[in-house]
Amino acid sequence: MADSQLIAGLDLGTTKVCAIVGEQIDDSIDIIGIGSAPCKGLKKGVVVNIESTVQAIKAAIAQAETMAGCQIQTVYAGIAGSHVRGMNKEGVAAILDREVGDADVERVLEQSKAIPLPGDRQVIHVLPQEYIVDDQDGITKPVGMNGVRLEARVHVVTAATTSVQNIIKCAERCNLHVAEVVLEPLASGYAVLTEDEKEIGVALIDIGGGTTDIIVYVDGAAVHTSVIPIGGLSLTNDIAQGLRTPVAEAERIKMKYGCAASSMIDAEETIEVPSVGGRAPRILQREILTQIIEPRVEEIFQAVHHVLKETGYIDMLASGLVLCGGSTLLEGMPELAEQIIGLPTRRATPIGVGGLADVVRSPAYATAVGLVKYGAERLMLERIKRPVRAMPKQGASLRFKLGDWFREVF
Repeated sequence: MADSQLIAGLDLGTTKVCAIVGEQIDDSIDIIGIGSAPCKGLKKGVVVNIESTVQAIKAAIAQAETMAGCQIQTVYAGIAGSHVRGMNKEGVAAILDREVGDADVERVLEQSKAIPLPGDRQVIHVLPQEYIVDDQDGITKPVGMNGVRLEARVHVVTAATTSVQNIIKCAERCNLHVAEVVLEPLASGYAVLTEDEKEIGVALIDIGGGTTDIIVYVDGAAVHTSVIPIGGLSLTNDIAQGLRTPVAEAERIKMKYGCAASSMIDAEETIEVPSVGGRAPRILQREILTQIIEPRVEEIFQAVHHVLKETGYIDMLASGLVLCGGSTLLEGMPELAEQIIGLPTRRATPIGVGGLADVVRSPAYATAVGLVKYGAERLMLERIKRPVRAMPKQGASLRFKLGDWFREVF
């Protein structure tokens, strides 16, 4: 269809790779393909084994292509890890024609990201917070306004160049072109946050397998990003050691019986726990499992609380916390977060998409769906900025042809 376009998101997680294909028709996005494959090639969000990562990407992409009935050539790839850094900066530029144009906005954003960086780091995002034209602040769209001086306050996100290059290399070995490498909590925000939440202040907590990613929005703009190197895999390893069971069984037990708050379970409830080395399975109280999970989840939320206090924005989060990521599927997660951090908390699922929306209605798919929505927005902005060639008025083409003939003859 002439008015539709396919967009693919590739979420490279510590425990799994997820690929989602969306079809953009006018202003709506339909999810038409989903693929997921376990992955052991990443550690805490960073590629440590290219071969394993490539195999996982190929498997996830093949599933998504089969379901969507199309071939994926370009993807928006997610990036996370403790190497990611965020900082708030300012830029200033002169307004060339006394009226702010797209070129002026691009120049001030370029100037704002001109920060001294080591050779092994690069800027991956410049997220505008507000523009100031002369002395008028609080402007979100300055194009068309009159003035002589344009300032921009932005949030700049940087990442390790090697981590970015390894993600691109893995995708290219799967015959994929990476349109852009996108910060994963930023992508998740596109999928699960509303504009009202961003406007009155919200913190998105994306708890993945290897990392817990944080992005804070105040007045509709990103003001802080950070990564805590603890995630759901730590819970699985704690369960495997505490219950003396294989890691695969520990993951299954965590997802089926896990609870983050001991006050929410029945003390008499029991679970069956497989043993290692061919020993017979054991029957244990579910409370024992919760006693293993709860301290680790408390550690994660205490670290989040510390980060939010350090930023100085914790009192500006009127919308509270929004949780996403596969690990937040555990029962009791929102309740424990609310208790430790002292802010209203909800568990979020992707919103604003059609098609297979019921299939992706899980916190685990937030990043992949967000990458599709991010890509759709980027493509829309490119279409808006694309220059339109002026066509000669009807009846004027004969004058142009006569003019060309006179110039050639005389």
